[in-house]
Amino acid sequence: MASELLNVSQVFAGTEDKPILHGVDLSVGEGECHVLMGPNGAGKSTLGHVIMGDPTYRVTGGSISFNGADLTDASADKRSLAGIFLSYQAPVEVPGVPLYSFLRTICQMRPELKTTARKFRQRVGEIADQLDLDQSFLMRELNVGFSGGEKKKIEMLQLLLLRPKLAILDETDSGLDVDALGVVSRGIEAYRKECDGALIVITHNTRILERLEVDRTHVMVKGHMVAEGPASLISDIDANGFERFEREAAEKGIISPKTGDAE
Repeated sequence: MASELLNVSQVFAGTEDKPILHGVDLSVGEGECHVLMGPNGAGKSTLGHVIMGDPTYRVTGGSISFNGADLTDASADKRSLAGIFLSYQAPVEVPGVPLYSFLRTICQMRPELKTTARKFRQRVGEIADQLDLDQSFLMRELNVGFSGGEKKKIEMLQLLLLRPKLAILDETDSGLDVDALGVVSRGIEAYRKECDGALIVITHNTRILERLEVDRTHVMVKGHMVAEGPASLISDIDANGFERFEREAAEKGIISPKTGDAE
C-alpha cells in the first residue's frame, strides 16, 4: 500500500457568503491516480482549489496535510513549492510576462529544479516538442491570445517541467478537440511515467480517463463525498450517470435541497 501523500480530513469550506464543502474526506497515496466525479455543482472544482490554497475559498473546519506537513493555513505559493500543482479549467492570461521567463523563475524557486540556463532551455525545448508545441510560444506573453487547446498544452508543459508530487487536473479535457485531447493525454501519461507523481483528475465525463490506470474513484454530490470505489465505478457512472448517488445520499439524509451546490 502506498504511503499517504495527501490527507483531507472533514473539511468544510466555501466563499464568504456560501458554504460549499461539507465535511469532505479524501486520502491519496504516493504515486496513486484518483478520479473525482460528480454532476455540475457538486463541489469538485472547489475541493481542488481548496487543496491548492486558493484564497477565494475559506476553510472553516477540518484539516489538509501534505507529505506529512499541515498545510491547512498555508498560502498557495507555499503549497506549490511543497509540490502541489493545479491545472485550471480556464487558465488566466498574464500580459507582460513571457512564458519562458515565467517558467524559468518558477524553476529557480525550487532548489531541486535549479539548473544552468543552457540545460533549462534544452529541457523546455524537449518538452515542447514532446507536446507538439511550437517553441515560438515560449517567447509570447503567458496565455495571451492562446486558444483553449494551446493553454492546456502550456499547462502540460508546466506539469512535466515542474514535476510536482501531486497534480490536480480540473476539467482539463473541457472544450478540447480530439487532437488537443490527445496531446493532453500524452502529457498526463508522461507525467505518470517520468515523475511517478500522484494525480487527482476532476471531471464529469470519462474521455480523458481512457488511457489512465486509475486506483480509486470518488463521487461528490452537493458538496459531500458520497461514494468511493475502484476504477470500475467509472464505467458504472458512464453507463448510468449520477442520479442514483444523489438519490441514495438524499435517502440517507446526507444531502437536502438546502445544501449548497455551487462549484
